[in-house]
Amino acid sequence: MANNNPTVHTVPNGSEWKNVQDGKTIDLYETKGLAVEAGREKAKNDETEHVIHNRNGKISESNSYGNDPFPPRG
Repeated sequence: MANNNPTVHTVPNGSEWKNVQDGKTIDLYETKGLAVEAGREKAKNDETEHVIHNRNGKISESNSYGNDPFPPRG
């Protein structure tokens, strides 16, 4: 059965950082490091993807927690 939990995105928000899931802010932090840590935990708990963005909005890192096919297709 496929996991339908939406991806967690860690994104800049002015001088702060926030985690967003399904278009909604789920938390707000003063530093990127704290936001990344919380976003990672949320993604692990939800067994979904965690996408980390730079200040310019570009993706700097992407991780998957759960439901990865094994062996990988390809």
